[in-house]
Amino acid sequence: MNDLSFLAADHDPWVVLASVAVAILASYVTLDLSLKVRTPEGGVNRMWWIAGALVMGTGVWSMHFVGMLALMLPMDIGFTTLLTFVSWLAAVGASVIALGVASHGRYSRRSIALASVAMGAGICAMHYIGMAALDLQPGIVWDWRLVAASAAIAVPASAAALLIFRLLQRVHARRRFAKQLLSATLVGAAFCGMHYTAKAPVPFSA
Repeated sequence: MNDLSFLAADHDPWVVLASVAVAILASYVTLDLSLKVRTPEGGVNRMWWIAGALVMGTGVWSMHFVGMLALMLPMDIGFTTLLTFVSWLAAVGASVIALGVASHGRYSRRSIALASVAMGAGICAMHYIGMAALDLQPGIVWDWRLVAASAAIAVPASAAALLIFRLLQRVHARRRFAKQLLSATLVGAAFCGMHYTAKAPVPFSA
């Protein structure tokens, strides 16, 4: 690794802020839809489940790629279509798990732990598949300590999102807006933290 030369990389702060805004907006809408997933009879409303998973998954995925647009390299880069699509599928899959757990009446520690690991793994998969979609040669030199750190953020962030989904179901509608906005900000910031922890210091070999 010491024999390699690396490209100078930087980030456009305004585009970074845009990616954070996308994450918060997607989190807010997802939290809103999560309240509709459970039916009054305790079942699962599949239409809202699918809609919520698409919104959340697409929101996290969009945050990732807006964040990639913030990356400034001294060369033009592109993304391969197939891997970009697969990264979106991973994000939606993670969101299906999250809302599926949030819709169940029983919310045990075991179910939260398992779902958090699965959801965190899905979000990490989305991120790293999305990074692999970069049409760049010779490519990225990974620092595996940062990869582990990003996973360590993704799993607790997923657990926090699941708990917030649950807690908002108990909040009265009149008091929900402020708490939902704060919750969305926390969830969005957590996912952005995972993204930029994994990507910001990544060296691109020249």
